[in-house]
Amino acid sequence: MRIDAVLFDYGQVLSGPPNPAAWAVLRSVSGLDEERLHSAYWKYRHDYDRGSLTGKTYWEAVAAHAGVGFDGAQATALRAADIDLWTQLNQPMVEWAGRLQFAGIRTGILSNIGDAIGEGVVERLPWLAGFDICVWSHAMRTAKPDPAIYLKTAEALKTAPGNILFIDDRAENIAAAAELGMQTLHYTTHTAFEREMRERRLTCLLDAGMARSNSTHSRIDTV
Repeated sequence: MRIDAVLFDYGQVLSGPPNPAAWAVLRSVSGLDEERLHSAYWKYRHDYDRGSLTGKTYWEAVAAHAGVGFDGAQATALRAADIDLWTQLNQPMVEWAGRLQFAGIRTGILSNIGDAIGEGVVERLPWLAGFDICVWSHAMRTAKPDPAIYLKTAEALKTAPGNILFIDDRAENIAAAAELGMQTLHYTTHTAFEREMRERRLTCLLDAGMARSNSTHSRIDTV
């Protein structure tokens, strides 16, 4: 089936794993031990991602769950460290996205992300402007794996779901996209990603942009 656009998740696809140094700052500023911070951090994350909570109210919920309070300076530092946590890049994927763009292949991002982190990521990473669309879940008031967010993203990409290759690190997000007819790839490591692309005879897509002649191709035909 033809691929006309590649749709990337951001966290742990274009970005690397959470930055351990930033996590240590979260622990230090919050005063919470690993178990309490981990529990509180993730408990309200989906609500944050789908815009039910803002950066401010998210950290208030984290504090309440952990049985502590954060003053203004702590809250500001926690929001900054949370951006740091997710801005360590997965350079091979960032470079591949750039090559796709050079080759004239449509690219997009569909990411579950809260408002403060999304704003911080956009401010720090000017290369995001090279994507045809960036869909941040908080702005849509929903999040993966809700089918609505995939359909809205496909519409924004002006591409039929069946002609989109969607890449995400979470199996449930991949499954939801596949249900809607998208071609999907579950990202684990870059070595595994490249191997699967070649096994699926997507080498021409993987190597897009390697030569200037590829810049004239707007889509890739696959078997």
